[in-house]
Amino acid sequence: MGNEFVRAWIRHLHARGKLSRFITCVSADPLEWLLSRLPLRISGELRRRSFDVPSHLVDTHPLRESLRLLAQKLKLSSLTRHESGWMCIDAVCRDLDGYAAQRIPALKNVRAVYCYEDAAEKTFEAAASAGLLRVYDLPIAYWEFGRALMQEEAARLPRWEPTLVGTRDSREKLERKTREIELADMVICPSQFVLKSLPPALTESKTCVVSEFGSPLAPPEPEPEMKREQGGKLRVLFAGSMTQRKGLADVFAAFKMLQRADVELVVLGSPIAPMEFYRSEYAEFIYEPPRPHAEVLTLMQSCDALILPSILEGRALVQQEAMMCGLPLIVTANAGGEDLIVEGATGFLVPIRSPESIAERVAWMADHRARVPEMGREAMLRAATMTWDAYASRIFDSIERRWTR
Repeated sequence: MGNEFVRAWIRHLHARGKLSRFITCVSADPLEWLLSRLPLRISGELRRRSFDVPSHLVDTHPLRESLRLLAQKLKLSSLTRHESGWMCIDAVCRDLDGYAAQRIPALKNVRAVYCYEDAAEKTFEAAASAGLLRVYDLPIAYWEFGRALMQEEAARLPRWEPTLVGTRDSREKLERKTREIELADMVICPSQFVLKSLPPALTESKTCVVSEFGSPLAPPEPEPEMKREQGGKLRVLFAGSMTQRKGLADVFAAFKMLQRADVELVVLGSPIAPMEFYRSEYAEFIYEPPRPHAEVLTLMQSCDALILPSILEGRALVQQEAMMCGLPLIVTANAGGEDLIVEGATGFLVPIRSPESIAERVAWMADHRARVPEMGREAMLRAATMTWDAYASRIFDSIERRWTR
């Protein structure tokens, strides 16, 4: 899908001369002549699928994913409906997995395949037949652990259950996830939280590696009118899909507890339910719709702190993006960035399902406004120590050690 951790990994492999082929759905790199002629909204979406490796190493299978993107733009929701739509994300992943599996026998001098969750089963089966090492990237907590958490949330907050899309995964999809990880020789996790979500039988039988994501570069200085206002209201940003998987219900409950005129909540993200539902839960938040990444960073620079009390994540990249914009964090360990927090210096860890703890930490920041900018600077320094090259090197070195056993 063009995620930054995918791009970082294949760049690193290519730099070491170890990338035989990158198999994906859509690559924008051969389409530059077309992108310059398309509206910015469309070309910006496609440019996210740019991979910075020679085009002859990129093997694309674009039809179904291209139609999915088009159906999203046209709001043809029946075509992208969870699991059942012909253009849904699950169908795209299965289609790409089948295509990659067919390509395996033709690849020469290949020693390993590296696949991502939900697009690995058929590829790993073909790789096993060819005697190849199989490396599985698990970007979010393992499904059994995550499903239990989501079922608990559905029972705890039934009004928010429609936002928990993962509770509707079919038995077939869950069995496919199990089959994928059983076929893997190695499992790559982006956080200790993901590693801890794995059943002991898997951690004992597989080589499991934690490699934390890198941080983006610090964004340019914002225009004067977009800078955070010193001494004004404490602006707390929630950024992500508007779901209880990311703890939004707990954020709303915390702000209802606070009832402070010197604090405001900014919510940036895609609604899962009608906006009227969110307003009925907490009416006073400031809504900001999704926007290009550069504009997200600009909005971050107008805020004072990021709040993300997630119930289930892998490693939410928005945490490091916010830190590089000078925002301290109020997050849970389940957001996957426990290592980012130096308590009281770069932010605060709060328990999951604890609006009271969230309210306490927001109130502390509001009562100690002079400390918040310094916390933001500490957060930036902490995030800057984490690079994408280090992320990819840890994975590569782990695979090398596995080969030399």
